[in-house]
Amino acid sequence: MSEKYEHYYVPDQSPWPIVGAVALFMMAFGAGHFVNDVTKDQSGYGGYLLLAGVATLIFMLVGWFRNVIDESMHGLYSKQLDRSYRQGMSWFIFSEVMFFGAFFGALFYARMIAIPWLDGASNNASTAAVLWPAFEAAWPLLKTPGGTETQAMPWQGLPLYNTLILLASSVTLQFAHIGLEQNKRGQLKLMLGLTILLGACFLALQGVEYVHAYQDLGLKLDSGIYGNTFFLLTGFHGLHVTLGAIFLLVMFLRIVLKNHFTAHKHFAFQAAAWYWHFVDVVWLCLFVFVYVL
Repeated sequence: MSEKYEHYYVPDQSPWPIVGAVALFMMAFGAGHFVNDVTKDQSGYGGYLLLAGVATLIFMLVGWFRNVIDESMHGLYSKQLDRSYRQGMSWFIFSEVMFFGAFFGALFYARMIAIPWLDGASNNASTAAVLWPAFEAAWPLLKTPGGTETQAMPWQGLPLYNTLILLASSVTLQFAHIGLEQNKRGQLKLMLGLTILLGACFLALQGVEYVHAYQDLGLKLDSGIYGNTFFLLTGFHGLHVTLGAIFLLVMFLRIVLKNHFTAHKHFAFQAAAWYWHFVDVVWLCLFVFVYVL
């Protein structure tokens, strides 16, 4: 008896991977030079290269996702390919977990190991005497060896409001998902639109927080290890919120303009929801370890 094999769609050769690689290289190279230019208060080409990389990345994403959507809507994808997409998204989120784990690890090392050593903890009395005799272990570290002083960002106010906003966005997104599974298109559109709006509010308030940090607290990227870890963690998280909001906006436009997705076929929406919930969990960890503790 012949065995029936499931069809697995293999697309034609595509230019999008190399375009994406070039875009990411331009962004990384440009961002590095841009940060260096800002910290040294001088002009350079880093910002322009960064913008060119972002534009190229957007061009790649629009073209590639348009091809993938067309292939899916024409019924070219099988259940096996659907499983491949789910595995790919799962590994992508896992890589993001490791990404943030590295920065949380740096924060842990600075707070629990490096700073106590500078104060002579364990067998490092001679190290403390040589490197920074007047140092006292405390976190946040508000004065650097070079004399730079800053203030800590309190967890009350904007950070707390942003936490509540992101938690609310997870709830609204879950209601949107329920609406999709129950074929309630009105609930789906309303709750998904509200989720995007809450994400935009979060980003706007984070911008206000950064202005407050720079102007009122003297808290900057070059404000020692505290300023470094604060802006790296919150900044990269804000970048991921932006990316997640774009994911959800694309889903919203597909639903409103093209009436895409059904109760039984909506992995793109589900993948965007996974990513958004992941971003929310990261923020909860960040709020606790960066702001509260």
